[in-house]
Amino acid sequence: MSSNLPKVAWIGLGIMGSPMSENLIEAGYDVTGYTLEQDKVDRLVAAGGTGAVSIADAVRDADVVVTMVPASPQVEAVAYGPDGILENVRPGALLIDMSSITPQTSVDLARNAKGKGVRVLDAPVSGGEAGAIEAVLSIMVGGEQSDFDAARPLLDALGRTIVLCGPHGSGQTVKAANQLIVAVNIQACAEAVVFLEKSGVDLAAALDVLNGGLAGSTVLTRKKDNFLKRDFAPGFRIDLHHKDMGIVTDAARNVGAALPVGAVVAQLVASLRAQGDGGLDHSALLRSVERLSGAQV
Repeated sequence: MSSNLPKVAWIGLGIMGSPMSENLIEAGYDVTGYTLEQDKVDRLVAAGGTGAVSIADAVRDADVVVTMVPASPQVEAVAYGPDGILENVRPGALLIDMSSITPQTSVDLARNAKGKGVRVLDAPVSGGEAGAIEAVLSIMVGGEQSDFDAARPLLDALGRTIVLCGPHGSGQTVKAANQLIVAVNIQACAEAVVFLEKSGVDLAAALDVLNGGLAGSTVLTRKKDNFLKRDFAPGFRIDLHHKDMGIVTDAARNVGAALPVGAVVAQLVASLRAQGDGGLDHSALLRSVERLSGAQV
């Protein structure tokens, strides 16, 4: 390991966290990881990292702590309290929260961390599991320029498009907008798929030509096979997109922005979850359109 690279503690080794932490190890970082499931800690160790038995154990010697957990309650759970990050990390450390949470949670975390001498960036990501594995994530960051500059080499090992969007919470605001666009885009693609199939068109050919024109998108490129094969193994679960649509609709209400189409898609995501499809990939919005169109799925 290169001794001049900061020592990293990684908290949260899920669908995104595992490949991201492994990309840091590959880039030469000394990574100590902690998560609730032992098999995921074992995976990190097998990739060349170090396993920890607790958050305190993971962060004690860290220069940088990265968190990648599902939502605001989990961020608060790992950050606060006697066993949390802030009580156990050394002053001067940098905490990079890459979870997708409410902007207010990020603002509060930065304020509380400042009292402990800990610097914070909110740095949520877009690109899904494939983007995490390929280290081509888009990373939207909120915080101080100097902290962003310090974190940049590490973030470069995880993503391709890395932008400081403004003060604390700004990264989360941009991520909320990202999730709005992605959900509406998937819904539009899903409606097109059902329309094309019911019209008797060659779906694969149709999606290819659509993706080559103005209707083309990263969403369609990434999700085309999911639609064609009805393969909804989760890259990004409906449960999490439901959480994110709650964040964006709430944040938009707070600033006085109307999201008429976003509100409809938020309800469609919620209904899909209520029908038991919360564990499927968000491309499973197709199932909702199929049900509305009379199919038994």
